[in-house]
Amino acid sequence: MERLHPESTVVHIGVGQDSQYGAVSTPIFQTVTYQHPGEELGRYDYSRTENPTRTPLAEGLATLEGGAGASLFSSGMAAITALFHLLKSGDHVILTNDLYGGTYRVLVDVFDHFGLTYTFVDTRDVRAVENAIRPESRLLFVETPSNPLLMISDLAALRRLTDEHDMWFAVDNTFMTALRQRPMDFGADFVVYSVTKYLSGHNDVLAGALVSRDAELAQRVAELANATGGVLAPFDAWLVMRGIKTLAVRLDRQEQNARRLASFLVEHPAVAQVYYPALDGHPGAQRHRQQSSGPGAMISFQLKNPARYTHLMNDLNLVLPAVSLGGTESLITHPYSETHREFPEPMRRALGIVPGLMRFSAGLENIDDLVADFDQALKGTI
Repeated sequence: MERLHPESTVVHIGVGQDSQYGAVSTPIFQTVTYQHPGEELGRYDYSRTENPTRTPLAEGLATLEGGAGASLFSSGMAAITALFHLLKSGDHVILTNDLYGGTYRVLVDVFDHFGLTYTFVDTRDVRAVENAIRPESRLLFVETPSNPLLMISDLAALRRLTDEHDMWFAVDNTFMTALRQRPMDFGADFVVYSVTKYLSGHNDVLAGALVSRDAELAQRVAELANATGGVLAPFDAWLVMRGIKTLAVRLDRQEQNARRLASFLVEHPAVAQVYYPALDGHPGAQRHRQQSSGPGAMISFQLKNPARYTHLMNDLNLVLPAVSLGGTESLITHPYSETHREFPEPMRRALGIVPGLMRFSAGLENIDDLVADFDQALKGTI
């Protein structure tokens, strides 16, 4: 069979794999260990290593991304931690400068003590990335669109750069998913996800994934997952499989809502600037269209009166103030004091992560209700 469209792939992850009873939905194998005859172990012997509920989800994500294998973790940060564990003391990492605060924290607070060095760069500027490369540089880690300013980096150009310098290229694709952007089509060695977000999609499970482009890397990640133990539990794997089947229809609706709301915010007198890749004024809009099939459903915007951001969050009725994203409910957060508070203040301000910058995750609500909610809440910020 020819490669399926991703919308079909996500629907059929884990479907029809129960050879014993023919269950359409993959059963939850809520077990730690597995009985075996004598000294002969079967495929499954211990669920930290592999579990028959987790396996079809991992295989499905690898297929979806065009990778050779995937490992599933108990959170997105556990997946990122596994990626950094592939490195050794003395290695150097280059990263998108306005990335998720948790990625910054794990490097600075944890891996710094083990001898990893790192440089945060505006990865939109390929020359700046090249200038940051050292002989010991081993990994380029990119978010595009970035979190929270939705900056767009050129995946193909960055891949050529990492090829020239014998570096791994990893992309955090949490905002886009493979339905909107496939980094491995542009040569990425790794794609990392907070599966908690769009892939699961219901704000009810923590999960992460690390997809590897070739089999040798996939095996190394699997061995790390087994050795360090931060793997996804069977019930959580089942929840993700249940959620991912509706990813295509959820993302279509969320993106539709985000487009409409971004247009509304651009015209609102309480809003100074809107960051969204579908807007013509977005500096990375053309590049994003070249490497993605849609803008996604994340919007950031700057209030004209930054001091009133708490009034906005408190006055919203339908939109919930919460620090996650990608679920069925619309959520809003204040990166300066929440998701990116780990960044030193001068760094935050230099990047544009300032008071009054809001990050919005569009949900599935009726767009007229969302617009009305923002309209009444924004009035309190003027």
